[in-house]
Amino acid sequence: MSKKTDERKKNVVVVGGGFAGIDAAKGLAKQLDHAQYNLVLLSARPYFVNIVAALRTVVSSAGQLEEKVLVPYDRLQNVAFVQGRLVEIAETAPGKGGVLVLADGDRLEYAALVLATGSTWPSLIDFGDADEEVREKIGVWRRTFAQAKNVVIAGGGSVGIELAGEILDAYPNTKVTIVHSGTRLLNDAYPDKFRDRMEQTVRARGVALVAEDYVDVFPEPLATTDVVTRAGKIIRGADLVIPAFGARPNTGVVATLGGGVLTASGHVRVAPTLEVRGHPGVYAAGDIVEWREQKQAGKASAHAAVVVPNVVSFLRDQPQAKVYEGSREMIVIPVGRAYGAGYFDVLWGIVVGNWLTSVLKGKDLIVGMIRGRLNY
Repeated sequence: MSKKTDERKKNVVVVGGGFAGIDAAKGLAKQLDHAQYNLVLLSARPYFVNIVAALRTVVSSAGQLEEKVLVPYDRLQNVAFVQGRLVEIAETAPGKGGVLVLADGDRLEYAALVLATGSTWPSLIDFGDADEEVREKIGVWRRTFAQAKNVVIAGGGSVGIELAGEILDAYPNTKVTIVHSGTRLLNDAYPDKFRDRMEQTVRARGVALVAEDYVDVFPEPLATTDVVTRAGKIIRGADLVIPAFGARPNTGVVATLGGGVLTASGHVRVAPTLEVRGHPGVYAAGDIVEWREQKQAGKASAHAAVVVPNVVSFLRDQPQAKVYEGSREMIVIPVGRAYGAGYFDVLWGIVVGNWLTSVLKGKDLIVGMIRGRLNY
């Protein structure tokens, strides 16, 4: 399976190479007894994809961001990387480890398991697994945006808002319309004062908004057509209609653990220790966790801070003392490089505007900081 693993040792496996998986792997690398355990990071892709910068990457080739947002795992210390797509988790017995079955037929035993399989994203940034597939998709979207003149975005969450800003930065003459199901942009996890500021910022950039409505039909890209919303509004001459709905938990393979593991929404049922309910020694982190909070990359480190010590305690047959108590809601949404708004659930609930949003995120999408997490 990997020349970097010692077959005489047991494996602790982290499944998923996104934000939560990286934070869990880095934490375990520092705390595991490497004389007894191999630490393995299993991911279907050959590198980390910085989803925070994905929208800017697919809209335009400016800055050649793909060279910065696709980051190899080879500088993670004391971590053996295995590329493969997981298709089944075959648990020996609760608390007794098991075997991970990969699409190519390979099998990887585990003594403890961290599931950090992340989200499935709207098609625009739902990248494939192979390097050539990822890069081809980026190229196709860039060519498409360069030709589009009238774009309709279905979804007024953070993805739709950021996408509108990136389009207008790269192509200022493109007409952009957001169709959103709610009365205000975003959702009610955030206060109205922030959502109102967000709408003001989006409108100031020239984006047209259609509220309390839906797009049900998505024509082929660059096929000019009149878009008729569910409520009957006509958006004339659209040549690109993009779904930008919220992400969904990527947990299909997690269901192979057995019945009752997933909620109706597809999230993983966990105890406050972030151990999967009914499956000792198996943990979940990141977007897939059933917890009443917004699913964001910023939550990953807090999840890892609970999972890592509890994995170590499990392996030592000691009580698991760390529990997750949730995280404050914070979000920064650029509308291009120089515009946007942010919300921080501290004090009275702080809302920030264009300048601070640009400094915190919009200008460079914290690409350098994120590369640093993988030691680049």
